[in-house]
Amino acid sequence: MEYFLLAAGLFLLIKGADFFVDGASSIAARLRVPSLIIGLTVVSFGTSAPEAAIGISESIGGGSGISVGNVIGSNLFNLLIVIGITALAIPLRAESDVIKRDMPVNLFATGALAVAVIDGIVKRYEAALFLAALAVYLFFVIKKALRNPIDTDDGARLSWLLSSICVAGGLTAVVVGGDVVVDNAKAIAAKLGMSDTLIGLTVVALGTSLPELVTSLVAAKKGEAGIAVGNAVGSCLFNILFILGMTGVIAPLRVESGLLTDVSFLAIVTLLVYLFAAKGRKIGRIEGAICIALYAIYTAFIIFRAY
Repeated sequence: MEYFLLAAGLFLLIKGADFFVDGASSIAARLRVPSLIIGLTVVSFGTSAPEAAIGISESIGGGSGISVGNVIGSNLFNLLIVIGITALAIPLRAESDVIKRDMPVNLFATGALAVAVIDGIVKRYEAALFLAALAVYLFFVIKKALRNPIDTDDGARLSWLLSSICVAGGLTAVVVGGDVVVDNAKAIAAKLGMSDTLIGLTVVALGTSLPELVTSLVAAKKGEAGIAVGNAVGSCLFNILFILGMTGVIAPLRVESGLLTDVSFLAIVTLLVYLFAAKGRKIGRIEGAICIALYAIYTAFIIFRAY
C-alpha cells in the first residue's frame, strides 16, 4: 500500500509543479518582474511548504531531530540534486543577481547556521535573527524588482484568474503530493530501523525536496531558467532562515553532535555551487554530474555512519 501511495504522491508532485510554474511565470510577466524574483519568493516559499509543515509540527511536539536534519538534507538535495539533475538535463545560465546577491546571502545563511549549531542548540534569539535576516533580504529583493520592471507580452500569458488558479491548485497538489510521499517514505524507513536524524537527512529530505526538483525541471524545460535556479537557491534560504527561524522561535532546536559534520559539508557544497555558477555564469552538464556524484558519496557516508 505504501508503494502505491508513493506513486500517487509523485503524480501529484509532477502535475502540480507543471501548473504551478505556468501560473507563477504568468504572474511574473503580468507584474513585469523577472521570473527569477518569482522563483526566489513565491515558488521557493511554496515548494518549501512541506519542510515548514514538518519543522513547525515537530517543534510544537517538542522534537527537533527530524526538522534540523531535514533542513540540512533538503539544502544538500537542492544544491546537489535539484541543480545537478536540472543542469545535466538542460545547462543552466545563472543570472547576475543570483551570483552577486542570492548565492552570497545563501553562503552567509549557511555560515550562520554552522555557527549556531556549534554548541549543540539553536537558541530562540538565534532563530529570531534568522527571521530578521530573511525579512531584510526579501525587502531588498522586492524593492529592486519594483524599481526595475521588465517589458512583457501579456497577450501570450494566462489571465489573472487562471494564473491564480494554476498557482493555488498547483501548490496544493505539490504540498499534498510531498506530504503523501514523506509519510509513506517515513513508514518504510521506520520499518528498516532508521533513526530520526538519519530519516531527516535522507528520506524526509528527499521527500520534501521533490517539489523543488520537479518544479525546477519543469521550469527549465519551459525555458524559465530564472525560476529553476531561483527556486533551488531561494528554497535553501527559506529552509534556513524561515523554517529553522520559525521552529527555533517556538522552541530551541537541539542538534545532535553528528550533524556538525553535515553542516560543514553543506557549507562546502554551498561555496562549491557558488563557484560553479560564478565561473562563466553557467552551470553545465559537467558541473551537474559532479554535484550528483557528491550527493551519492555523501548519502553512502551517512548510511555507513548510521550503521
